[in-house]
Amino acid sequence: MARHATSPSRRRPSGKVTAVVVIVVAVLAAATIFVVLETSATSTSTHHLSAVTRPTATTTSTAPATTTTTTTTTTTTRPAGPGFDVGQVTAIGDSVMLDYQDPLQTSVPGINVNASVSRQWSEGESILQTLKADGQLGADVVVALGTNGPITDTDFDNMMAILGGASRVVFVNVHVDRPWQDPNNAVLANGAGRYPNVVVADWATLAAQNPQWFGADGTHLAIDGPGAHALAGLIASTLTNG
Repeated sequence: MARHATSPSRRRPSGKVTAVVVIVVAVLAAATIFVVLETSATSTSTHHLSAVTRPTATTTSTAPATTTTTTTTTTTTRPAGPGFDVGQVTAIGDSVMLDYQDPLQTSVPGINVNASVSRQWSEGESILQTLKADGQLGADVVVALGTNGPITDTDFDNMMAILGGASRVVFVNVHVDRPWQDPNNAVLANGAGRYPNVVVADWATLAAQNPQWFGADGTHLAIDGPGAHALAGLIASTLTNG
């Protein structure tokens, strides 16, 4: 009778083997989870770093460049207040202004000149106040007084109480062989520092450099002579440029 081959009997794995397998699987699973988490964290960190260090986009404009030119003067030209005639220039002075009246009218076309011998500062105030009240005072004003006597800071402030609304006020300082020359010029310089619409035409310095322009008294000029034209030009330039 033929002998059948007998199958070897299958053995069940022991408990120890099963435990080892379970531990290995658990370790592999934990390692897999760690790798996944680490990869995710690295990706997120790289994303944030990229966002922080990303350069800002720039836009290039094709519009043409614009060049701005700024002109600076020593005074502020501003709209004239009530009582001032816009576009007009008024000049008030003493006998020295009579010496250069014609050159001044040529240098500043349309200027209204009011000059008189021996005129005092206070008289000039009264005339300017009347012109303003009548609406005949120019928005630009030239004051050439102070040759015939001393003036004070109060005198200057009283004048500016009338001329405060002018667009520009030019005070011509004095060249006169009298003890009030330097104090008067100091009053004018100090006053110009207190009022933004005021500037001083420095006739005293220019005159001292050119004694040949003057007559025997050292104050008056030859009518329409070189000194008269120089003073008229100085006033015109100061009116325009400050």
